[in-house]
Amino acid sequence: MDGRGYTFEIVVVDDGSDDDTRKVVNLVAGKDTRIRLISNETNRGKGHAVRRGVLASQGDVVLFSDADLSTPIEEFDRLLSYLDQFDLVIASRSLPDSQVLVHQPRYRELMGRIFNAFVQALLVRGFIDTQCGFKVMRREAASSIFQMARINSFSFDVEMILIARRLGLRVKDVPVRWIDSRGSRVHPIKDSTHMLLDLFRIKLYDVLGYYRR
Repeated sequence: MDGRGYTFEIVVVDDGSDDDTRKVVNLVAGKDTRIRLISNETNRGKGHAVRRGVLASQGDVVLFSDADLSTPIEEFDRLLSYLDQFDLVIASRSLPDSQVLVHQPRYRELMGRIFNAFVQALLVRGFIDTQCGFKVMRREAASSIFQMARINSFSFDVEMILIARRLGLRVKDVPVRWIDSRGSRVHPIKDSTHMLLDLFRIKLYDVLGYYRR
């Protein structure tokens, strides 16, 4: 980011981890005031963590990225170039020009396809990869979306895209380079079941009108 010449901040959200995340981030933040830490005392879920970080951010452009950088941070430039025409730009591993350099295990890729089939059938059509943890938004879009968001699980990505659609915001998916990072914390049974149930919860919230101004 220094090399790009942007004025920027880095907000790290620690979701109740029991490792040295807080210690390491505080050590770095002590040397660079552009870095700050937000900590949850207990684990609240990825959706809650991202929502808290986005709403605490202050920039005109908001990027959220998984900490493992499976989508290399350099891909920010590619997504940023679309913000002249769109309000929310999402990275995709599944478009024809996407470059998946290291694939997930086959069972996880299959789980992803099944999940996306439910997404397409129930909520959002037109996006074949809603779950890539790398998305860029205009400030106004980020604030509007995450003030309405309710989902704390991994399904929050679907909710944010649906909210953007309901608010009439322009959404674009863009191919990126992606490298699987081993050691995923997503449990193949427990978390997948929770994610599917949350799709129905999102559907209910939508029917009840919670995602409209």
